[in-house]
Amino acid sequence: MLELLNEIDSFVWGPPLLVLLVGTGIWLTLRLNLLQVLKLPMALKLIFSAKNDGDGDVNSFKALCTALAATVGTGNIVGVATAIKAGGPGALFWMWLAAFFGMATKYAEGLLAVKYRTVDANGNIAGGPMYYIENGLGKSYKPLAVFFAVSGVLCAYFGIGTFAQVNAIVEITQLSVGIPVIYTAIALTVLVAVVTIGGLKSIASVAGKIVPFMALLYVVTTVGILLTFADQVPAAISTVLTNAFSPTAGGFLGATVMMAMRNGIARGVFSNESGLGSAPIVAAAAKTKWPAEQGLISMTGTFIDTIIICTLTGLTLVVTNVWTGDLNGAALTQAAFTMGFPVWGKYLLMVGLVLFAFTTILGWNYYGERCIEYLLGVKAILPYRIIFICLIACGAFLKLEAIWVLADIVNGLMAIPNLIALLGLTGVIVAETKRYTAHLAKQKEKDSIAEEVAEEA
Repeated sequence: MLELLNEIDSFVWGPPLLVLLVGTGIWLTLRLNLLQVLKLPMALKLIFSAKNDGDGDVNSFKALCTALAATVGTGNIVGVATAIKAGGPGALFWMWLAAFFGMATKYAEGLLAVKYRTVDANGNIAGGPMYYIENGLGKSYKPLAVFFAVSGVLCAYFGIGTFAQVNAIVEITQLSVGIPVIYTAIALTVLVAVVTIGGLKSIASVAGKIVPFMALLYVVTTVGILLTFADQVPAAISTVLTNAFSPTAGGFLGATVMMAMRNGIARGVFSNESGLGSAPIVAAAAKTKWPAEQGLISMTGTFIDTIIICTLTGLTLVVTNVWTGDLNGAALTQAAFTMGFPVWGKYLLMVGLVLFAFTTILGWNYYGERCIEYLLGVKAILPYRIIFICLIACGAFLKLEAIWVLADIVNGLMAIPNLIALLGLTGVIVAETKRYTAHLAKQKEKDSIAEEVAEEA
């Protein structure tokens, strides 16, 4: 079975999809005039200053926190470790590259999500790729929208949403404090059930509290390790850049440039989900009347997830040199943390990973729910949640390698229809961006006149 999954994974994540993913990001970067660089300061400011004066279920900050809850997960800890183990430190460079162009992709996704969102039979906001495919590209593209939604449910059930996260939680709690798998599985299942039954507002409320705390904790811990090994940081960065273009990635396991590239991009997408089409599902629920505004806020998710958090993990693994040993996955990252903080390292990682993975489960529960609602209507939501909770209980007993391969496959299947839609709707994305830019210029002019009048008075 594992052999078959590996063959399917290699086919799905072959050169065509990698080119489509990065190529879409490059195309959008060019069409949007390097928006992810020029507008990043404003986007970061909007996280806290957005007016939230439009229709929606949650404010922009909670929408971002829910998206970050789903993206900042095991990909940032276990995923980075497996990428560097398989493709060498050079994989981190390809993560950066994918994230840079992925920021333009994530902007476009958030914009389209708000532009084409609708309301379901329960009065809740419904949006995401399935809606901008059908309502943006046209009814004739509905099979593509259905394909995305089916892939989204599969991803929530068997990919990022359940098995990969549960596996990481039970492994790290067993490694760090010796808690038996069965106890962790029971506690996790109960907690997930309690939060997810309440729907988006319950999930967003929990995410809004946990995500800022867990991100800050992880950043402070990893920066502490990098300061401990400060003399190794310049060499680590040099190793990452050199190995990204080395034919043998430093001779490690005979990994080629393609191996580093494939692992870096695939794990980068697993981590920040740019191009996957998941984040726009919750971006659509934000209380905003400007699609481009939510696009900018969504874009910061990729920056925080990969450019900051994945980089800190990757450099921690390289400066401590643990990646050259026999460990893999969470155990590899734990070894790096223990070198930085011999007494508290493993506990700090455990808390970080458990929070990262738990919030990812919550976010993906919502993504899958919106996909199943698109396919079968609101009557299918409760059965979906029950199956999801049952899968959480089962996820603790599956092997690591099969989980990552399965997650990779369903990720790729989600990305294909979403990327086609982004390319097909580029004109709409550019037009909405210009409309928002004109609005900002007009607002600035009004504010300036108001200031002059006030000064004269």
